[in-house]
Amino acid sequence: MNKVILIGNLTKDPEQSYTPSNICVCRFTVAVNRSYSSQNGDKQTDFLPVVCWRNQAENCGKHLKKGSKVGVSGSIQTRTYDDRDGVRRYVTEIVADEVQFLSTRNDGPEDLPEIPEVRETRRAPRVEDARPVANEDDLPF
Repeated sequence: MNKVILIGNLTKDPEQSYTPSNICVCRFTVAVNRSYSSQNGDKQTDFLPVVCWRNQAENCGKHLKKGSKVGVSGSIQTRTYDDRDGVRRYVTEIVADEVQFLSTRNDGPEDLPEIPEVRETRRAPRVEDARPVANEDDLPF
């Protein structure tokens, strides 16, 4: 099982771009506080790179900014590439299935826009999803 759920704040404005086949991709880093402190009392923070695609990427690029509080669920992905000098690089990132806009650092809750939730799904439709809805006359009670 590969499932990640986190809540944190964006460390900088998201970077939105398009692939050569015109698919929107948005990347941002989320600062997440650990639930414990170090021995000297300092809070520990992890900085986690997140990538999202398509409609979700467009919404994130349009509505998020540095300091925005988000909830992200998705999976961890590791990939490799060779840099300009031919050195192999490894990247570990969160591929978001769902991004929930929770708040922003500079806006109060009353200032947040109404933003529809966009959920990317990777599964094929289930058979149950294709069944016709029962008619009231078909119900046994």
